[in-house]
Amino acid sequence: MPHPMPAQSVAARMLLLALAAGAALSCPPALAATAQPDPGVAASARATAPLTLDQALALALDRQPEFAAARREIEAADGLLDQAGRLPNPVLSGSVEDLRSGSRTSAFQISQQIELGGKREARRRAAERGQDGARAFVEARALALRAAVAAAFWDALAARRRRQLAEESAALAREALDVVARRVAAGKVSPVDETRARLALGAVEIETRQAAQDSEAARARLAALLALAPAELGEPDGELTLPPAAPAPARLAELVDAAPEVVAARHDAARREAQVDIERSRAVPDVNVGLGLQRNNELGRNQALVGLSIPLPVFDRNQGLLREALARADQGRDLVRATALRVEGEARVAAALLDSARRQAALIDDSLLPDARSARDAATLGFSLGRFGVLDVLDAQRTLFQVRAQQLRALADARRAAAELERLLGTPAF
Repeated sequence: MPHPMPAQSVAARMLLLALAAGAALSCPPALAATAQPDPGVAASARATAPLTLDQALALALDRQPEFAAARREIEAADGLLDQAGRLPNPVLSGSVEDLRSGSRTSAFQISQQIELGGKREARRRAAERGQDGARAFVEARALALRAAVAAAFWDALAARRRRQLAEESAALAREALDVVARRVAAGKVSPVDETRARLALGAVEIETRQAAQDSEAARARLAALLALAPAELGEPDGELTLPPAAPAPARLAELVDAAPEVVAARHDAARREAQVDIERSRAVPDVNVGLGLQRNNELGRNQALVGLSIPLPVFDRNQGLLREALARADQGRDLVRATALRVEGEARVAAALLDSARRQAALIDDSLLPDARSARDAATLGFSLGRFGVLDVLDAQRTLFQVRAQQLRALADARRAAAELERLLGTPAF
């Protein structure tokens, strides 16, 4: 039978173990570049180079199919502008009277439609407004994609760190169970302590599995935004720190006027206004002028043909389409106001979430984290002096892990809210 470990050896081992875990907890929440890869990740993923936020944003803008489809709007608007400036094609027509050669009359004529009422210029102005709107739409979609990628990146980074914390906690719980089992075998403590240690280990292992699932889910969401398979995605690498504070309410209202969605809505309203001019110009009839030649075989001579046709706007003066264009122009102006109100409301919500997350992170840094560390240190010292049991040290250490996990959640929430503000307001102005 092996000799039981002396109480002093057990105390020294637990003290070193707790201090080592405490040193791991004392590092800043940022993930070091030399951090060990998470177990359970596919070998191909572990071999992939770390992924920074800038790299993730560049990949998304280059590979995301939905954004690629949005960019086609600019090409379509360019084509519409090119077509808007084109002149109507001339028309070549011919006719033959009488199939007998002696009395046959043949005529050929070319005619050209002359647009009146400024139709061509109206079409060009509407196409230009559509081109501006397409660019604004693509810019808004790019900002939305950047915000989604940034939020997913910070979530994946925080989830990875929580998984590492949970694994460290599980390793400590297994060490504690091993120590308690030896002390029970030596008759130093009650078997109840071993049961409690097993229950504590089971709870920590459940948390570890949940953290691993959350980490894989966060990686999968980020990989989907980058149009990559999860195995192709490198480990998120960066510093999970607090973003700047949100703008003041007065400044927030000023920034809404230049928000990408509001600008896009304003361009769409201008395009609708230009469409009104198009429909007004269509009320003016166009003139068709034709020139041709007629050959009369019976008379044996050629005759010049001159034609002129003008539609008479008696029944159709484009009244219905003009009314529709006017209504849609009014609708466009209403949509600008509605978009501005919606963006301002969503920005205020995002600003409130950012401020709340910042306050929560500050509370953790200033109060909860120092208290949890003090409790861990006191439990470790008491255990080394024989005043506390190993489960007391484990409980204090687990509390510290939980506080650190709360800190990571607060930082991720703050980053997510900041990304939403950037999406709503455009480039960061805070």
